[in-house]
Amino acid sequence: MDTSTEVTEAAPETPKQPLLGLVLCPTRELAVQVKHHIDAVAKFTGIKTAIVVGGMAQQKQIRMLKRRPEIVIATPGRLWEMIKERHPHLVNLRQCLVIDEADRMVERGHFAELESLLEMLNTVQFNPKRQTFVFSATLTMAHSLPTHLQKKGKKVDQRSKLEVLMEKVGIRSKPKVIDLTRKEATVETLTETRIHCEKEEKDFFLYYFLLQYPGRTMVFANSIDCIKRLNSLLVILDCTPLPLHANMHQKQRLKNLERFAERESCVLLTTDVAARGLDIPNVQHVIHYQVPRTSETCVHRSGRTARATKEGLSLLLVGPDDMMNFKRIYRALGKDEEVPMFPFQSKCMAAIKVVNMARKIEKIEFHNSREKQHNSWFKQEAEALEVDLDDDGLTKIDQKDDRQQQKMVKGMKKHMKHLISQPVFKNVMKTKYPTQMGKLSLQGSAPSGIVWWARRCPSPPSTEAMWMLTPKASDRARIST
Repeated sequence: MDTSTEVTEAAPETPKQPLLGLVLCPTRELAVQVKHHIDAVAKFTGIKTAIVVGGMAQQKQIRMLKRRPEIVIATPGRLWEMIKERHPHLVNLRQCLVIDEADRMVERGHFAELESLLEMLNTVQFNPKRQTFVFSATLTMAHSLPTHLQKKGKKVDQRSKLEVLMEKVGIRSKPKVIDLTRKEATVETLTETRIHCEKEEKDFFLYYFLLQYPGRTMVFANSIDCIKRLNSLLVILDCTPLPLHANMHQKQRLKNLERFAERESCVLLTTDVAARGLDIPNVQHVIHYQVPRTSETCVHRSGRTARATKEGLSLLLVGPDDMMNFKRIYRALGKDEEVPMFPFQSKCMAAIKVVNMARKIEKIEFHNSREKQHNSWFKQEAEALEVDLDDDGLTKIDQKDDRQQQKMVKGMKKHMKHLISQPVFKNVMKTKYPTQMGKLSLQGSAPSGIVWWARRCPSPPSTEAMWMLTPKASDRARIST
């Protein structure tokens, strides 16, 4: 993926060259991708493009706009900032407005700047000859409201999503609708599976999958805190994951996407910032570590794999708290058949008890880091205000205990390194693809978690194995975030 934000080189600046096309995207990564594709198509045409997104130097983007590119690709926030500053090139959009992932862009509570922008284009800058294009893979789907809004009794607009979108975008005449949506919402080459387990067991099944099925895998979670915890855990387990979320610097986000696209076997841990639109080649697996909040998000996440007629696998890790949401999503998607259980080798589960040790190390390092960050912040603020800092405001760290804890963690890591080096799948074929011709090879039905284990094993699991799958209650708060 080309992360360059320079204007495409072309003809010299023309003071009267108007803005012919504006493309709006919900995320910076998608905007960079769109620019890359437009540049490839317009390579020999002399058409100039520019990108206007947050997280990058605004002054550089202003210089780019001074060259009066014909096409601007932007996210709503930064674009609206520049429009408010009355940049001359953004005063009049002549020919074409494109809104990508339109259903997401006009959702209430998201992209407030877009509302202001659309209002301006439909009033002050109204142009009857301008064409408006809206795109989304879930534009004609029945809207699925997140569970937390359903519980609050929010009123749902009974009009179709398309009607609401037309009103917000300002499409006054009857639009031409090109609907390529399949009845099943997902492609035929996508194999959808699930594992039912306790919330605390998800780490074990995730690690199992990553070991058994190497390849390009995207792991989605609903919160940044969950991504951070999983990243720390998998780093300790020597899985070299790449995180991607909104709290990261933009350059690092783009760098991680590049690395993920370059490596044949890699894990991208991401929030839904990477769920829509991104075309990363040869993603073999998508794992929903947490069940998505809406059916649209489920479709978009799973759509990162099985692209361009290639096969792919989507795996949902469904905990007890996820069941209601899971059933609601698949009912909305019109899934007639039950999603098959993902088969796994029970005899290999005891071998990945190293995950519990990694959890303990992650928990210790997390609390130590938080205490040090707390003290560092107080000291910086005290220096900035030129006041003496009372020790009562700091978290007391016993140096002796700290050294002993570091020594213990070092010993645990050394032991864990030895455990990781031992093969988990000794007599089990390790395959790159869990699918064959788009179908999952099921060896009978697979009940969930401990129940599945108990039914398939000739004898009950050992106490150690049961402990391995059931972490202490004190650890559950970190796991559930």
